Amino acid sequence: MKIYDLSKENTVLNRYVAELRDIHIQKDSLRFRKNVERIGQIMAYEISKALPYKDMHVETPLAPAVQSVPAIEPVIATILRAGLPFHAGFHLTFDRAENAFVSAFRKYTGKDIFQVHIEYIASPRLDGKTLILTDPMLATGASMELSYQALLTKGVPGHIHIAAIIASQPAIDYICEHFPADKTTIWCAAIDPELNAHSYIVPGLGDAGDLCYGEKE
Repeated sequence: MKIYDLSKENTVLNRYVAELRDIHIQKDSLRFRKNVERIGQIMAYEISKALPYKDMHVETPLAPAVQSVPAIEPVIATILRAGLPFHAGFHLTFDRAENAFVSAFRKYTGKDIFQVHIEYIASPRLDGKTLILTDPMLATGASMELSYQALLTKGVPGHIHIAAIIASQPAIDYICEHFPADKTTIWCAAIDPELNAHSYIVPGLGDAGDLCYGEKE
């Protein structure tokens, strides 16, 4: 399984991640959502390098030209709700992509004890397609796995790209154990070392959904 940690490269992506983490900049929810969207665009560009390509012949005002363009259009699948601006960034890059949405949430049964539940799914057929499964925060990996299992009811994709802004190392390990290694690629803007007792990524950035859209009950 290939794992890409994009923070290892010196690019403007790291600035956007730093702003997402900053407790002072986080007070501006509009900027927070915009940075999530920007990161989605950049990560989609990086993933585009891994797609198959073909030559496309086009007519210009002066002469024919040949451009190498993606040979396929992926399906962008996003876990709600913090994933919405992330999805928007991906969709700006892959503007012809099909789209899928999954509602996965933590249901607490005690202090720091929870189960992940899937409540809603909307997806096209996935048989043989390239699936980009996105979630800004990959904490335990459980939501990602259950979302993938739910999406399998729509068909088996040919390849899965998992995209997260910040992932924990335990979640990376979990994904490596529960996803098909021969057809899964993981893309992260940063990988943090651990989880706290509440299963939040440390250092992470807090609750991405709340920072995007306000606190929930």
